[in-house]
Amino acid sequence: MNPVASRRRCLLLCLVFVTGLSGLSARLIYLQVVKSADYAKKADRVSVRKEILKANRGCVVDANNQLVARNIPRARLALDKKLLQDIGPATIALANKELRETPEWHSWDAATRKRSIRSAASTMKNEMKADVIIQKYIAHVIDLFARPLGMHRPELRKKMNLSNKRQKYVVLKKDVSEDDVAKLKALTIEYSILHAFVFEETQKRWYVMPEMAAHIIGFVSHLGEGKAGIESQMDSYMSGKDGYVKNHRDKFDLLAVAKPQEIRPPIHGLNIQLTIDMGLQAILEEELTDGLAEYEAQKGTIILMDPQTGAVLAMASRPTFNLNTREDIAKNGYDFATQAIYEPGSTFKVIATAAAIDHGLVTPKTLINCHYGTYKNGSVTVPDHHPYGMLSVEEVLAKSSNIGVYKMALQLGRNRFYDSVKAFGFGKKTSIRMAGESNGVVRRTGNPTDFSRISYGYAVSVTPLQVACAYSAIANGGTLMKPLLVKSIMANNGTQVMDYEPVPVRRVIKERTARKMRDALATVVDKKGTAWRASVEGYQVAGKTGTTKKINPKGGYLDGRYTVSFAGMMPAKNPAFVCVVVVDDPQTKKVKRYGGTIAAPIFAKVASRVSNRMGLEPTELIVPTQPLAQHTEH
Repeated sequence: MNPVASRRRCLLLCLVFVTGLSGLSARLIYLQVVKSADYAKKADRVSVRKEILKANRGCVVDANNQLVARNIPRARLALDKKLLQDIGPATIALANKELRETPEWHSWDAATRKRSIRSAASTMKNEMKADVIIQKYIAHVIDLFARPLGMHRPELRKKMNLSNKRQKYVVLKKDVSEDDVAKLKALTIEYSILHAFVFEETQKRWYVMPEMAAHIIGFVSHLGEGKAGIESQMDSYMSGKDGYVKNHRDKFDLLAVAKPQEIRPPIHGLNIQLTIDMGLQAILEEELTDGLAEYEAQKGTIILMDPQTGAVLAMASRPTFNLNTREDIAKNGYDFATQAIYEPGSTFKVIATAAAIDHGLVTPKTLINCHYGTYKNGSVTVPDHHPYGMLSVEEVLAKSSNIGVYKMALQLGRNRFYDSVKAFGFGKKTSIRMAGESNGVVRRTGNPTDFSRISYGYAVSVTPLQVACAYSAIANGGTLMKPLLVKSIMANNGTQVMDYEPVPVRRVIKERTARKMRDALATVVDKKGTAWRASVEGYQVAGKTGTTKKINPKGGYLDGRYTVSFAGMMPAKNPAFVCVVVVDDPQTKKVKRYGGTIAAPIFAKVASRVSNRMGLEPTELIVPTQPLAQHTEH
């Protein structure tokens, strides 16, 4: 008697004589011990392959649900070289190949084909040497799949790296489309070669408009992780969780279809809706590109915000990059709008002016002696670029007088002035959902000269986004808002999982002060102001120009090199948007390089197109005329 039969007989005798065991206990012993050999034999016949079911990464859509980014199903095709050396599958595949070439093949039904393949494979295994079968099988695989994989036969053979016996697994193609996967799978099933190939489901991130809002949207690494912009900031919501399916196949029935025995479906990621309107974004991208080309500059930004909510409607920066190819990303991945810091110049004059009005020290009509070009206060000398005498507060803004603004800062005193600078958000990140945002630089040095220069926008560094947020506070009635990039998080069925409400940071000036500031800034865009080129027919515009020399890293300033800007809002009485234009280091000789001659006209083009897209009602009839005198400032 063989050992297995002897063991079973002993166990059955035990069951008969051990009367204390319950019926259930006896059944368990029978199943676990007596039948275990049968189960083990069946298990030996079954191979299990676990296939990962990739979770879809959530999409990115704009404020109008226009698709911005999505995942495209792809696959990676690999070859299990160990299975390529398996005689059983090799003879099945070769028998399949031979029988397909016979006249009878096309008249046979599926069952007959299956029986015939098994019989031919059995004969082949008995009549041919194993190494000959394997070589014929490998040649057959190469002949069959080289063209569908877009390769020549020698190329595919080299890719399979057959001489390396230690390497059991080789990737044949990393990026296979969904359609090609279906065709290749059909081919493997048709020719009975499925067992040797592994189709690993992957996904490829695709950006619909890859050169628009690149810094905002960001990108995904080859591992599927968000690495910049919204893709990084919202990665935990968008990622999802992979599932799997375990397929069971009978090792001794190579023609049988694998049966899924255990399935865990993937949990797909959530979709992110931006506050960005891609129609508005296109306007900014085009006008920034054209403006930089016209004025011969390489760097700059345009920011468009809803002042009431803090929503960023569009934001373009240069240089930029393509999200799909990511060429030159190391050089161009720097976001000018949130990471560049510069001395703002005259756009910063609204801080001292608004604070002085808010504290009741002046009104827009209060006259200030601007000393005809130069003002000395102890060790401090403040210059103007034109000799002004007595100017009202609103004229100080319109003509951009350094002396007038400095005198208002003196009335405030250092503590109240610096408190206002801080209240308007300078010297601190805005906390927008963008990695690497700069703080800017605001120093309380105690030096009287530094204090004078900060009042009119020197000796202080800001980001373009900080300026946009500060002007939004003036536009909305006096409240600094946190800039928003994400509008909502949505499930795949369109259900909103989370809405992002406007986030007020603090009140910085009274509502009546904000109203007076808007009226005063409207005079800047008047025909006698420095920003008359920012005017838009049919609307009253309020805003301020800025021009500063570029800082020399070795100390002092670079001769003849400037950063020019314009910060504006429209319509002036009840602004629908705030727009900030910053152009770095324009080289043009066509015009003098000032905020009023370069940034202001770019603003006018943007504002005209934006008002059209937003459907703004005209507020008045403006007939553009040549100004009586042109005013400029540094």
